[in-house]
Amino acid sequence: MTAAITARGLVKRYRDRVVLDGVDLDVAAGTVFALLGPNGAGKTTAVHILATLVRPDSGTAVLAGHNLAQDPQGVRSVIGLTGQFAAVDNLLTGEENLRLMADLRHLGPREGRRRVAELLERFDLTQAARKPLATYSGGMRRRLDLAMTLVGTPQIVFLDEPTTGLDPRSRQTMWDIVRELIADGATIFLTTQYLDEADRVADRVAVLDRGRIVGEGTPGELKSRVGTEVLLIKDPDGTPRPEIPIDGTVRGLRDALAAVDGDPAAVVSLRAPSLDDVFFALTGSAASEASTVGAAPTLTNASATDASSTEEEA
Repeated sequence: MTAAITARGLVKRYRDRVVLDGVDLDVAAGTVFALLGPNGAGKTTAVHILATLVRPDSGTAVLAGHNLAQDPQGVRSVIGLTGQFAAVDNLLTGEENLRLMADLRHLGPREGRRRVAELLERFDLTQAARKPLATYSGGMRRRLDLAMTLVGTPQIVFLDEPTTGLDPRSRQTMWDIVRELIADGATIFLTTQYLDEADRVADRVAVLDRGRIVGEGTPGELKSRVGTEVLLIKDPDGTPRPEIPIDGTVRGLRDALAAVDGDPAAVVSLRAPSLDDVFFALTGSAASEASTVGAAPTLTNASATDASSTEEEA
């Protein structure tokens, strides 16, 4: 597939501390790529470097054919960024915020008005378009922020924890919009604290810990590497009994059920590995203990180092 983003060996240090320690990334065009990791892992720094907001100390990147170091303006022309906090002007209405962005994008009066009207309708903001932002809910402000990002119709959209603090309905609305963007051919580079969201929407996931990629693959690939499905057996009152790993086949399930054959009171259920399991396997206590000897568990050929990060992430 055509690459939207290719990065090699991205390094960023602040004083004597390493935030990114040789990060490689490959993001296919027209897909959702999720970068996961604990607070301070380097996710926002990676986004800011690729969005031309921060210069790497070393490494290269190409976005939609534009070299990050040699053609930063070209990179800016094809990207949009929605940060962790809504970057809207509280003194303006929603419509005025969008018009300001259209002017900054040099769309011209006629095209600017058309694009603003289109985005207000798409993000269900038409009725609130001329109301002050003080009347907007958190979900409305987030939708407006993303609409402002899309004024210039970017090929690559960076979403840095876009649903943090939103209620479930607003989160679902945000992901419906993301799916529409993908259908329109955009590429989404996502960071999120909600692993269930990444599991649902991401085509490919990378886990960043202490500045290095420690796991990468499709959600299914990563989950299969940390474990198998488990048959949970409980008493009727919920008291746990054995957990029996199964291989996903009918025969494996039949063999596992044989353990409770003849006990009609037993309650059984299946639990499959989740991205939470992947996250904790790569960045949990085992990783922290390994860091004391200079290595961390990994699902790729890259191994983590004990570099720590000074990055502040919400």
